[in-house]
Amino acid sequence: MMTGEIELKATPRARPLASGTGREVASLVAEAHETGVEAVVPGLGSREAFERVLTYCAEQRCVDDRATCAGCRLRTQADGITTLDGFIARQAEVRVAQSGARLTGEGVGQVEVDSLDWLARHWSGEEYWFWARRVLRKLRYGIRQADELFEDVGSAEAGPAVLLMEPQIPENIGMVARAMGNFGLAGLRVVQPRDGWPNEKARAVASGAAAIIDDAKLYDGLEDAVGDLNWVVATTARQRDMRKPVMTPAEAVQELHNRISRGERCGILFGRERHGLQTSEVALADAIVMIPINNKFASLNLAQAVLLLGYEWLKVAGGGSLGRVTSYERPVESGLHLGNDRPATKQELVGFFEHLENELERLGFFHPEGRRHVVVRNLRTMFTRLAPTEQEVRTLRGIVATLARGKGKARKAPE
Repeated sequence: MMTGEIELKATPRARPLASGTGREVASLVAEAHETGVEAVVPGLGSREAFERVLTYCAEQRCVDDRATCAGCRLRTQADGITTLDGFIARQAEVRVAQSGARLTGEGVGQVEVDSLDWLARHWSGEEYWFWARRVLRKLRYGIRQADELFEDVGSAEAGPAVLLMEPQIPENIGMVARAMGNFGLAGLRVVQPRDGWPNEKARAVASGAAAIIDDAKLYDGLEDAVGDLNWVVATTARQRDMRKPVMTPAEAVQELHNRISRGERCGILFGRERHGLQTSEVALADAIVMIPINNKFASLNLAQAVLLLGYEWLKVAGGGSLGRVTSYERPVESGLHLGNDRPATKQELVGFFEHLENELERLGFFHPEGRRHVVVRNLRTMFTRLAPTEQEVRTLRGIVATLARGKGKARKAPE
């Protein structure tokens, strides 16, 4: 068996092991996720061998093999455990390090956790396949995909971090990532999401910005999330009784850009979907940003708020384009868009005018002769005001020539 192939350990619950290491797949994935790819590759002998291990986990091939790793959410699901109470019941004892509390169940084995809060959020296990996809991308490309997405508008380090305080709906996080991708923001920080993290629902909704979800950082508290930042602005729709600068989105983003240009690390803090930020959380920010809105209905979706701030950021930071630009297209500028055509030259316009006037003269349009001067002036003024392209002038001349010759369904001769 080649190194990096998966062998199944015959135990009461089959375990997928990386051949030649004796270690569970999830153990290798977790180590690479926490310490880096290079920490794991030597033990497997080659990057190709590690890629086989990661692919096995990322594609959840263990489901077909009916084999799961310890601590993986797939094992919890396979065991039919759907609630925290059910998890505790399967253990003989759960020890809580911080408080010294002990929870007893009717099962076998012992589990030790840091805190009850950690247990409440992580009892169902980790989504190691989610981690494997992130590590696999780093193994293959050596860089974060998010950096590739935003190479023209600034990397995650170049823009402000986007901080979400206790988001409640995973799909909202995915839509936030999509909004960030639209406007060149990549540094997503998630504080205590209600439904745990990572979350496949968020990734599915991100629609092309999954790299932002994959690279998002998880924090247990707001103080940790803003700990390395020099300046933070908090978004709120409610007036706060505190002495802080209040800014519009444009003003806040300009200040962010100025500070980031000086080398400071900055962030934008967004509150919960239902009731926003608590006053104690706003107090951690250096300034407040309030979005102009209908005062009778001041309710924005989380992703909408991120999108509005992101739009202001891209206007200041630059690097964006009007719409999508492929490798074979030129960026579109505001104003009249001519596509691949060009404006007609004056020589081409005069040629069309003379062609039209000669045919009108031949058909007696200028009768009586005294009105010719006024009609010609009006026609030239009208067509000049239209600013036709070179292609449009050729089309107009073709129309005049066809009408003059009576080509096709000939015009009825005047009686």
